[in-house]
Amino acid sequence: MKILKYFLEFILVIFFFLVFKIIGLKLSSDLGEIIGKYFGPLFRKKIIAKKNILIAFPDLNEKTINEMIDRMWRNIGRIFGEYIHINKFSVIDEKKNKIVFVNKNNVEILKKNNKPIVFFSGHFANFELMAKCLKELGFNIGAIYRPLNNIFLNPIMEFIRKRDICPIQIEKGSTGTKKLIKHIAANNPLALMIDQRLSSSIRVPFFNQPATTTTTPAQLALKYDALLVPVFLKRLKKTHFEFFIEEPLVVKNTNDYEKDIFNITKIMNKKIEEFIKIDPASWLWSHDRWK
Repeated sequence: MKILKYFLEFILVIFFFLVFKIIGLKLSSDLGEIIGKYFGPLFRKKIIAKKNILIAFPDLNEKTINEMIDRMWRNIGRIFGEYIHINKFSVIDEKKNKIVFVNKNNVEILKKNNKPIVFFSGHFANFELMAKCLKELGFNIGAIYRPLNNIFLNPIMEFIRKRDICPIQIEKGSTGTKKLIKHIAANNPLALMIDQRLSSSIRVPFFNQPATTTTTPAQLALKYDALLVPVFLKRLKKTHFEFFIEEPLVVKNTNDYEKDIFNITKIMNKKIEEFIKIDPASWLWSHDRWK
């Protein structure tokens, strides 16, 4: 039964991808927003989204919460509409759909250092664009990803991701661990989202509630002296974005490994909280973050 469901999802997505390809980026993004607005609330994850928002912002009223969820679904719809056109976005090519790059000086500072870099963020705006921006800015990024459960759709999405976003894709978990270590040991940068559960996780405060959080960046910081660099993408309007690369986090190695892992991971979660507060509706509240 699940195989049939996956196959039907695959057919539906391919149909829309063909439509999006024909009508172009801007209309695809607008149509995606409509799809997200009307079909998103039909999913059971609306309940999870509401629960999560109340954990993070317990003082919000019902109207504000519903508006935030509505904007979340609209944004997810836009991501869907923009995916097939991801190669039309650029942070450096002014002829393409412009992504405004903020704090450019940080790029040169990072390139001059001799340490490996772990860029981290969360599922904000069109999050797929962040790895693309880093690649365009000259970083030999290895992007850690979680394969889709849909066995029919995953190869298509992976092909687009490798072709248009970042050619070095490292599967999360034990499958990609060797590739990850080889990549960063050669002084190459990594990029990963830390706002969803991954392997090597511990319970760390996130909006004052324990949340299972990956320790991979903290481990790499301690073992390889890697810089932990927050990045953030903000949707300004429709298909226009701002991209931020912040300064590396201050990491302390006290030689108490477990305590250091916890404290570093806690600091990273705090940074994700700060990003969420900038534009709460652009975050993926539908993931069961506090499960």
